Parts: sequence; structure tokens; C-alpha cells
Amino acid sequence: MTLALWQWIDHLKPNPIRDMPACMNFASKPCHHGLLWRAGLMGVVCMLQISGMQAAGLMTPGLRLNDQQIEDLRRTLEPLNEALEVLVEPDHAWAATYLPDVLIYQKAVASALEHREFHDVSQLEVAKGLIEDGLARAAHLLNGRAPWASKQGLVVRGYRSRIDDSIQPYGLVVPENWDAAVSFPFPMDVWLHGRDNRLTELKFIEQRQRSAGTFAPANTLVLHPYGRFCNAFKFAGETDVFEAMEAVKRHYPVDDRRIAIRGFSMGGAGCWHLAVHHADQWVAATPGAGFAESAEYLGLWKKEIKPLWFETQLWRLYDADVYAMNLFHLPTLAYSGGNDKQIQAAQVMEKAMAEHGMDLAHLIGPETGHAYHPQSKEELVARHRDMVRLGKEVMPTKVRLTTFTLRYPEMHWVRLEGLQRHWHRARVEAEIRNESEIELLSENVSALTLHMPAGSCPLASDKAPVVSLDGQRVVAPRVGSDRSWKAHFVKKGGQWQGVEDHPMPAGQWRKKPGLQGPIDDAFMDRFVVVKPSGQARRSYADRWARREMGRLTEQWRAQFRGEALQVLDLDFQDDAFQDAHWVLFGTPETNAVLKKILPYLPLKWRSDQLMMGPYLFDAARHVPVMIYPNPLNPGKYVVINSGFTFRGFGSNATQVPRLPDYAVIDARTRASEDVPGRIELAGFFDEAWQWGF
Repeated sequence: MTLALWQWIDHLKPNPIRDMPACMNFASKPCHHGLLWRAGLMGVVCMLQISGMQAAGLMTPGLRLNDQQIEDLRRTLEPLNEALEVLVEPDHAWAATYLPDVLIYQKAVASALEHREFHDVSQLEVAKGLIEDGLARAAHLLNGRAPWASKQGLVVRGYRSRIDDSIQPYGLVVPENWDAAVSFPFPMDVWLHGRDNRLTELKFIEQRQRSAGTFAPANTLVLHPYGRFCNAFKFAGETDVFEAMEAVKRHYPVDDRRIAIRGFSMGGAGCWHLAVHHADQWVAATPGAGFAESAEYLGLWKKEIKPLWFETQLWRLYDADVYAMNLFHLPTLAYSGGNDKQIQAAQVMEKAMAEHGMDLAHLIGPETGHAYHPQSKEELVARHRDMVRLGKEVMPTKVRLTTFTLRYPEMHWVRLEGLQRHWHRARVEAEIRNESEIELLSENVSALTLHMPAGSCPLASDKAPVVSLDGQRVVAPRVGSDRSWKAHFVKKGGQWQGVEDHPMPAGQWRKKPGLQGPIDDAFMDRFVVVKPSGQARRSYADRWARREMGRLTEQWRAQFRGEALQVLDLDFQDDAFQDAHWVLFGTPETNAVLKKILPYLPLKWRSDQLMMGPYLFDAARHVPVMIYPNPLNPGKYVVINSGFTFRGFGSNATQVPRLPDYAVIDARTRASEDVPGRIELAGFFDEAWQWGF
């Protein structure tokens, strides 16, 4: 660490008396922790030092093109821009389905040109080739055809993301025996790519047009998601995987019972994450190398400065080892090079699975580093083929589920609707004992739904089944004549009871799936940034909020490869954004939408004073940061003064939420690429969205 950075930290450190913490139990309580400023900052700095990366941004800056090169590319791109203007006209409505397949080329070149993302001179010729490909597709669409949609082999396509309306690319390997006219469902492998901090859309598309990748099984669709660049397929990168899968299913016949998840290095980390959190979605998982959690992989507990209490709880969102129990449902085969330090991921998962009575199948390439050993690769191919052949079990008689958050609430026919306490382990073990009885044991669960779709319920339809919940027998609704079944249960006063309606009715403030926090959760689905139109004089808080708004819009493009939807507060219409989370920046003085919604939120915010529960702050120099159910748009969030909360761009293992449900920032301390400013208060709301004090 440089002397200048040490001096900067010392300059910002708090007064120990003025900032005495209001609570000292950092393991479980929210804390007014000015004293933890230096500790928290140093924890972040340590994480960044481990990665060896600069915090300025993950994408490596590209070449500085000369004026002639820039003008040449712009002139070459112009015909494609003009063709796209024609294709969006009403006369070509038919082309809308295939328009993203053209837009991926325009975006790839335009983005690289605008944001200095050409990393090699040869990519200038690649760009011209992609423009030609885009023009060819545009010409076909203008003639009412889309021949690439029926092409076998390597195909690159695109879709429009629900999150921000951005165009995202994906690569495909289409089986040679696929016929668009007459075909049967194909298995699909989802392959997650490794880390590459130069992986622009341009580079990704070029790779996917010339290479089938590491594995391309016969008679199998292979999907290569872009994952929105380089985030280990977390956050919006996770959403991208599932949006790309849905896009493929719209165009190709996919066998839902035989979709496998695979990946290596960063893709191996993504594979572990998606395998344990969505174990019922896949027929098999074959992660290679990567990482499975943050603390041990980064060596954080060996550092002098330890992470803050809420950071350790937030690791439970993405750490795969604490979700290992879910692999009970998913055939999993890990691979590691014997000399690869990333063998640590499989070793961590091996230990975690053993705690639940499972032995991890682990292929180790002898005397091999960060690569596939040839013989091990052959064995991996054969065993993967065997795991996929029969397809996944659609209606298992036994279900095991563990989670720490309602972001991941479901496994097969069991869905959790409420937890007694977030970020603590919840688990369910359920079994269909016979045609009229289900037994279920639970921990840290307050509400759940058992559901089986039409044609799948094995229970008898001529009598009401009995569900034993933690030893308490409850009569459930009968099975429908279409062999579907659904039953809701809530726990009140320590006793389970069946209810007719959904356990968490709309409008009732309870944490529930899709509305449980933390702040970063809002950026995994559609959101709109509401910008302030007013001005606040001599306000540190207002200036800080505007800088953070700029950071979100800038880094959203750089890190997640989209343009955040934005609207000025005076132009904002509630009805136009009912499908989105509202992200409000500014203060009640400067943002009219924030002023409108403030009376319905749990904080009190005047021009001179900010009150968060029992804590008072000077509103001129303190800023609230929080996520909360939107009282004006039920079922969606309102976020105040925050974007995604990880700030450093080092190891992908550091890309985890860094703030909980709420925080207060001292706006006099300028935000950096490490921290948003001095954190005066931070914590989680309880299960009723009340202050967790």
C-alpha cells in the first residue's frame, strides 16, 4: 500500500469519542460504527490487494485510435445504422423477432468505438467483419428472411434484456442434425466462460463465430451466455444466463429435462453458484476450477483487519459451500488440475457436501495446472454424457432445500414464502410417504407452499392428503382432477396451519421471494433511475448523491454492459414504470418523487435532520442509502441513493454485496472506488421490514 493511501485513510479517520458505536455486538446487530471506518476501509483495501487489480474499473483500457481510424470505422458503421432505422419502422414489424440478432453487431462495434475498447489493432478488421455480418442479416430481414435462424453449427444471436432494454449477445452450437421444419427436443449444455477483463461484445462475438468451445457434445445444443462481461455470472450476469436460455427456447426445441450447467475457471465459479442455487433446473453440473466462496479463497480471515459483520452475512448470498445440501438433487462432477491452486474450490465443496452425507465426484488431472488434462477430459466427457442421458427427475419423492435468503426460495415442489430470520440457515426436508401423506421437517421457516403442476401429482385425488409439518398434522386441499396440487402453510405462535390464499398477501409488508433485499437485489431485474431536477445549496448530501448516481450509470455500462434506464423526477409517471424498481437519487428537496414517497417510508428526513430509527444525523452531510418495498408500486422495490454496492474490480470473488438493506453515509468523505464514504450506520430490516434494532 502506498504512503499516500495510508495518509488519506488517516486523514479521514473518525474522532473516537464523537463516533463511539451505539452497539458493539457486530455479529448480529446493526451498528452505528464510525469507529469501524478505518477497519472497514482497510478490509476492502486488503481484498483489492489480493486481486492485484486496480480499482478504477475491470475492463482494461484499450488502444488510443487516431482520428483517421475512428472516422473510418464510423463511416463503415453508418450503413448498418441506416438499415436498422428502416427495420424498426412499422412496415417491418415481422423483423422485430430477429432484430436483436442484427443489433448485437451494431452495439459491439459502436460500444468499442465510443468507449475505447479496442485492445488490439487486429480488432479493427474484426469490427469491419462484424459490420458486414450485421449488414447481411439486415438485408435478409428487409427481404423477409432470417436464414441464420435455421443454420446449424456456430450461430451468434441476441435478445433484449428485461433489466435495462439492452441488447445482449449469446453464442450457440446448433447440432448438425437439427431441422427447423421437423425436429425433436435437444439436450442443452450451458457453458460459462472464464475470466477475461477484455471480453467486450466485439471479442465475445468474434470468438463465438469461430470456435465451438471446450465441449461440443453431439446432438446437443450448446449455449454460451455472455453473462454481461466478467462477474462470475452473479447479479445481472446470473439474470443473463436465464434470459439467454429463454431466448434459445423461443427459437429452438430444448428438452427441459436435459439442460446441464458447465464452466471452467471463472465459469467454474459460476457453475458452482448456479448449481447450488438452482439445483432443480439442471440435469447435471460439471464445474472446473474456479472458486466456491469468498473468505477462504481470498484469505480474508488471515488478514489483520477482519470483514464487518454485515459483510460476512452477505457472503451467504453467493457462497456455494453453505448451499451444498441442495446438490442432493443434482448429479455433480468436479474437475481440477492437480497443480492448480483453484483445486481449492472442489476441496471446499467436498468438505461441505460430506457434512450432508454426500461424496463429491472429483476428477483430478495429474501434474496439470489451470487446464484440462487430455485423459481426464475424455473421462469427463463420457461421465457427463451418462449423467445427462436419462434426464432429471421431474417429481422427486424427497426434497431437500437450504437457503439463507428468499432470493433462492425453491426446490422442485417446495417453495419457501417466509423466513423467521434472513441470513441464517433455513432448511426443509420433505418426503411423499404414500399417496395420502407428506412429511416435512423445517428450520427457520415461517411460511411455505407445496405445489405440483398439472399431470404430475402422485397423491391420490379421492381424499384430502395430510401434511405433517415438524410433527404437526395438517389436512391439505384435495388434488385437482388435472393432477395438479397446491397447499399453503404459515407458522403462527409456533404452530403450523393451512391457509387458502398465498401466505404473504400483496400489500402486507413482509420479506418474501423477490422482495427481500439486500440493496443489490433491485439490480437483478428491471429498474429505472429517477434523477433529481432540483438544486440544494451547500449540501454535501446532494453532491454525494449526484456523484453516486453518475457512478451507477457509468459503471452499469462498463461492468454490466447496458444503459441504465433514466428519467427526470418531473417527467416521471408512476404508471409508466409499474414493472420496474424505482431507484431514486437526491434529497426530498431535489427529487420530487422522493419527496412524494417519503411519508410512506420508515425514515424521517427534513432539510436539517435525518432520523433512521432512534439515530439522528445532520441531513446536510449525511445520506441515507436503503432498499424498501415500494408503497406506491406494490411488488417492487424503491432504492434510495444507491446502485450495485461492490466497488472494487479485482478478483471475481470480491464481487459480492457490500452493503445490507440500509446504511447512512457521511457525505463529507468523498466516495472512492473502494467505499461509498464513511459508513455511520448499516444493517438489515427484520422480516416485517422494520428496523432491526
